[in-house]
Amino acid sequence: MLAQLTACLLAPHLPISEKELASAIEIPPRPELGDAAFPCFTLAKTMRQSPQSIAERTADAVNGTDEGVRAETAGGYLNLFFDPAVWGNRILTRVMAGDYGRLQDGQGRRVVIDMSSPNIAKPFGIGHLRSTMIGNALANVYQAAGYRVTRVNHLGDWGTQFGKLIAAYRRWGDRALLEAEPIRESLRLYVKFHEEAESNPELEDEAREWFRKLETGDGETRGLWRFFVDESLKEFDRVYARLGVRFDLVLGESFYNDKMEAVVDRLTELSLLEESDGAQVVRLEELGMPPCLILKSDGTTIYPIRDLATAVYRKKQLGADLLLYVVGAEQTLHFQQVFAVLGKMGEAWHADCRHVPFGLMKFEGKKMSTRRGKVVFLDEVLDEAAAKALQVIEAKNPELENKRETAEAIGVGAIVFADLRNRRQLSVDFQLEEAIGFEGETGPYLQYTYARILSLLRKGKYEEFAARGKAAEGRHMSSPAAWACLKTASRFEESILQAVRENEPSVIGRYLLELAKDFNRYYNEGKMLTEDGEETFGKLSVAAACAKVLKQGLQLLGIRTPERI
Repeated sequence: MLAQLTACLLAPHLPISEKELASAIEIPPRPELGDAAFPCFTLAKTMRQSPQSIAERTADAVNGTDEGVRAETAGGYLNLFFDPAVWGNRILTRVMAGDYGRLQDGQGRRVVIDMSSPNIAKPFGIGHLRSTMIGNALANVYQAAGYRVTRVNHLGDWGTQFGKLIAAYRRWGDRALLEAEPIRESLRLYVKFHEEAESNPELEDEAREWFRKLETGDGETRGLWRFFVDESLKEFDRVYARLGVRFDLVLGESFYNDKMEAVVDRLTELSLLEESDGAQVVRLEELGMPPCLILKSDGTTIYPIRDLATAVYRKKQLGADLLLYVVGAEQTLHFQQVFAVLGKMGEAWHADCRHVPFGLMKFEGKKMSTRRGKVVFLDEVLDEAAAKALQVIEAKNPELENKRETAEAIGVGAIVFADLRNRRQLSVDFQLEEAIGFEGETGPYLQYTYARILSLLRKGKYEEFAARGKAAEGRHMSSPAAWACLKTASRFEESILQAVRENEPSVIGRYLLELAKDFNRYYNEGKMLTEDGEETFGKLSVAAACAKVLKQGLQLLGIRTPERI
C-alpha cells in the first residue's frame, strides 16, 4: 500500500506513470532511511539530469505540499517519511476494509493447478505433503489475486507400477490381508517386488506383461486395478479432509486413455514421430534435450504422452489461460520435454505451461523411498504433532474448551508451516520438535500470536469502542512500534502479488513472521490497556489490524486460526 501511496504522491512531479512508479518503489531496510524510497537513476536519460538532481528537485516539490510527508535525498535516491499521525489511520482504514487482500489483477483469467497427485496403492507419506500444500497455497493466493482457479488432483493410477503390483499380488498376495489393510499390504507387495527383482530380473518382464493386459482391457486385471484405486481414494480423502484441502477435479492418468490417440495422430500427421530402438519418440536435440518417448517398443503408453493429452484437455476443455504443475524438481526435464513437444505441435499456449518445482523433503535426516519401504506415514506425523500440541495446552491452559480440536489445528498447522516457510526449491529436512514449538519461526508461533491478539481485544472491549463508529486518533498509533505494525500490515496485498509472480508461497509465510514479530515488539513496548479510553482504542486498533491480516494470511497457507489457545 505504501508503494501505491508513494506513487500517487510522486506521479504529478515525474514523467512516469503511477503504475511504473509503484513497481519501482523500494522499502528501505531500516526506518531511519525512510518509509519508502524511489531510485531516480532510470529517469536520468529521459530527463537529461543527474539522478541526484532529479531526487533533489522532486524532494523540494513534495516538501512544498501539506501531505504529512517529508522527503530527503541520498545520492540518487528519494527517501520519503510519512507522518504516522496523519497516515496511520488512512492505512488502518484500508487494512480493515472488507475487500482488503482480495485483488483483481487476475480477473478474467483461469489457472489450472496440478497438485498433490499421489500414486494409487501407495501410502500418503510426508513426502506427498509438499505438492499438496504448496499447490493448495498457490491456489489460494491466485484466487486472492482475482484468478479463477481449478484445483486438479492428477492421480497416478496408470503405468507399469500397476503391472509390478499385480505381479506381486499374483505371486505373494493374500486377498484377506489386502482387504483388511489395503494400503499397507499394497506397500508390502510393492517393496517385495523390488527386492525380488534385484535377483530375478525376469519379474520386470512379468510386470510389463500385466500392464499390457491392463491396457488392453483384461477383465480380471481391470477388476484388481479398480479395487486398488477405490481403496486408495478412501484413504486419500480422509487425509485431505484432515489437511483442509479440496479439489475441483480428481482425475487419474487413466482418464486420458481415450484422449491419447488424438495426440499420437497429430504427432504422426506432423511427421514428428520417429522410431528409436522400436519405440516412438519426438526428437528435441535442436533444443538441447534428449528425445521425448511417446510409445514404448511393446506399444504401451508412457507418462509423456499422457501429460500431452492432459495439457490439451486442460487448455481446450477446461479453458485454462495458465497451467501450473506443482511437481518435484526431479521431473524438470520431463516437463521441459512435454512443453517443447506441445510447441512443435503448433500449440502456441505451451508458453503458458509452468512447472513449479520443489526440493526433496527428508524426515529427520532420512530420505524416503516407497520402493524400499522407507515411508513416513503423514497421518502418524500429524497424530504426533497434535499430541504434542495437546500436551502444551494441558500444561498452560487446561480449562480450554475444545482442547483436542485446537490441538489438531495447531499440530496440522505446525506441519504445514514447517514446509511453507521455506522457499519451495530448497530441500527440507523436517524436524518435528522444531516445527511444533510455540517460539521461533513456526506455525504455532503465528497461531498463538493471533490468539493472543484476540484475547487482548476481548479484555480491552475493542468491539464496544469500534461500534461507536468513531475512528481511532492517529496520535495514539504513532509510536515507532505501532507504525512498524501498520506499515507491515499495509504490505499484505503486495506480498500476495509477489507470491503469484514467483509461484512462491513462502513469500506469505515470511511476511506473516515479520508481521507477528512486529506485533510482539509492539505488545512488549508498553501497556496496551490504559486508563485513557481513546489511547486504548488506538492501540487496540493497531492490534486488530495485525490480527485480521494474520488470519487472512494463514488461511492462504491453508492453516486454521484457533481463537483461544
